[in-house]
Amino acid sequence: MKIKIICVGKIKEKYLISGIDEYLKRLSGYVKLEFIEVNDEKAPDTLSEAELNQIKELEGKRILSKIAENDYVVALAIEGKQKSSEEFATFFTNHMNYYNSDIVFIIGGSNGLGTNVYKRANELLSFSKMTFPHQLMRIILLEQIYRAYKIINNETYHK
Repeated sequence: MKIKIICVGKIKEKYLISGIDEYLKRLSGYVKLEFIEVNDEKAPDTLSEAELNQIKELEGKRILSKIAENDYVVALAIEGKQKSSEEFATFFTNHMNYYNSDIVFIIGGSNGLGTNVYKRANELLSFSKMTFPHQLMRIILLEQIYRAYKIINNETYHK
């Protein structure tokens, strides 16, 4: 099993890149993980609802082009189901034991995800009712994947 994280947009901030690199290094002993960035659509600050939906659908097409037919897709969305760290670890354990597919996590850009991505997703996952910057969400997701693998392997990790 491999984990893919598909993100909209590029990260330029060194402190975020450093944090991502640190968790990728930590995770390398547990699971194969691939980070995929797709280009975001340039958009003015003020958009009509139709223009916003068009942008999300275009970004969604880029995202969907990186997903294999048998991938299990988890879209990060505020309206998704929230899980404890233990439940998240159980998700990986169950997937390893019962499915023969890669897991794909999708983090949308600043405009969110298009309906085309929601339709493809096998489930929606929320980390909070709060909104986080999509760049920071990458580190939060990686940290929780790392925590899940520590739980799976009965290894201590700060509580």
